[in-house]
Amino acid sequence: MRRLPFCHLITSLLCTVLVGAGLSLRVTTEASALPMAAGPEGVSAAVLPVPGPVLNGFSPPADPWLTGHRGVDLAAAAGAPVLAAAAGTVTYASALAGRGVVVVDHGAVRTTYEPVEPRVQVGQQVAPGDVLGVLQAGHASCAPASCLHWGARRGDAYLDPLLLPAVAQGPPVRLVGSEEVTAARRDAGTRMTAGILPSGGGSGPGGWIDPVPGPVTSPFGLRVHPVTGIRKLHDGVDHGAPCGTPIRAPLAGTVTEVVRHPAYGWRIRIDHGLVDGHHLVTSMNHAEGYSVLAGSGVQRGQVLGTVGSTGWSTGCHLHLMAWEDGMLIDPSRLE
Repeated sequence: MRRLPFCHLITSLLCTVLVGAGLSLRVTTEASALPMAAGPEGVSAAVLPVPGPVLNGFSPPADPWLTGHRGVDLAAAAGAPVLAAAAGTVTYASALAGRGVVVVDHGAVRTTYEPVEPRVQVGQQVAPGDVLGVLQAGHASCAPASCLHWGARRGDAYLDPLLLPAVAQGPPVRLVGSEEVTAARRDAGTRMTAGILPSGGGSGPGGWIDPVPGPVTSPFGLRVHPVTGIRKLHDGVDHGAPCGTPIRAPLAGTVTEVVRHPAYGWRIRIDHGLVDGHHLVTSMNHAEGYSVLAGSGVQRGQVLGTVGSTGWSTGCHLHLMAWEDGMLIDPSRLE
């Protein structure tokens, strides 16, 4: 399957510079990160580093040596606190090419923050929502406004940081107790299990079936985003379907995440294990909601939830994503 090129020469610069000094500061405002299974990016939970909207989206170049936008720009006022998106270790906190940069290693992935005046030291452990520093003015792609350039990388590959498992900042809002919500979802999942398809195999790898029956309305690849108006990678395949249409598991697997994402709306990730010799993970997005919980095993064809238009969406549809061996791929290759 075709891989996406994300490499860039700035990698070597960030890996060779030495440590910078700074003071430790703990966040004083609430930024909740609920525990959840790690997604394909290897991050177990994440918060937005600043609360502002996306000014410039992730738009990698067609070839690694060309210009592109290898992160996202989030609007925020100069002097605003910049928070660690996830737990990790600070590996860089100093000036680079005339701007302050902080890098946090989360294990499989590291995130970058600039321009930032650091308030942390190299080697310091941080939790989701810890203050890394304060935002500086002067990021060129947002002038005259100020913004944070937030990046994510696995090795030399650049990732869209908005794909990190994310939860909204601030305390969770519940109209009923969490035990009642859990019980209701479990009961709904049990009732909907009757919607499992017959045992016949599909035409794709491992007996793949399409999660919804609707046509492809937007393929995988570069396009102008219908909400932001930014030309960027469309990181999945959109299937048109009315709101309320059942969403089914394309293959058997284990649910690793069910979360309300600011861009992807209600999303679910399923780890399907090895399929034709490759580790496959899928994600369904923009749903009205899901009736299964993280940690649940699902069967091929089992109803997971219903089509919606949550998050950055202009109408009812399902946004299907897939990762093979940890790399984002075109899911139409599986269908």
